[in-house]
Amino acid sequence: MPNAKVLSEKQAIVAALTEQLQNASSGVLVDYKGITVAEDTALRVELRKNDVQYGVVKNTLARFAMNNVGLNELDDVLNGTTSLATSAGDPIAPMRVVNKFAKQLNGKFVIKGGFMDGKVLSLEEITALAELPSKETLQAQALGMMLAPITSLAIVLKAIAEKDGEAAPAEEAAPTAEEAPAAE
Repeated sequence: MPNAKVLSEKQAIVAALTEQLQNASSGVLVDYKGITVAEDTALRVELRKNDVQYGVVKNTLARFAMNNVGLNELDDVLNGTTSLATSAGDPIAPMRVVNKFAKQLNGKFVIKGGFMDGKVLSLEEITALAELPSKETLQAQALGMMLAPITSLAIVLKAIAEKDGEAAPAEEAAPTAEEAPAAE
C-alpha cells in the first residue's frame, strides 16, 4: 500500500488532469514511442504556438481522470507510452498538430484516440477534423464569401460608369474661382 504522501500526490495529479479534461474542448491521446528529443521539441513548440497543452501521462492516472469526466471509452487505448494534447480554445488545434507530426514521423508517433466536447471520436473522425483549416482561415473564407457580391457589384458599376463616360475628373466637376459668382 502506498504511503499517504505518494497517495496524495497521485490524487493531486488526477485532480489536475480531471480539471484539464473538463476545461478542454478537445484532446488527443498519442503513443510517442521512438521519437527523438529534437522531434519532441519541435512538436512541443508547434503545440505551444497553437495554445495546446501537452504532456506525458501515466495510464492509470489518466484512466481515473478520464473516468471522472465520462470518457470511459478511452480506457482501451490507455496502454504503452501515452501523451495527452488538449485545447481549451480551438478544438481542432490538437488534432491538426498531432496529425501533422504523425504523418511526418511515420510509425513513431501514433494517434491512439481523442475526444471533442465530451464525445469520444474514432481515428477516422480525428483525421478528418485534422484536415480542416484553422478557425481563423475559416472565418476569413466566410468573410470573403460575404464580401464577394458587394465587391463584384462595385466593380461592375465602376466599369459601366467608365464605359459611358460618366466618370468626370474632379477638376471638371468643381466650379473654378472664375466661374463662381462674385460675392458682393
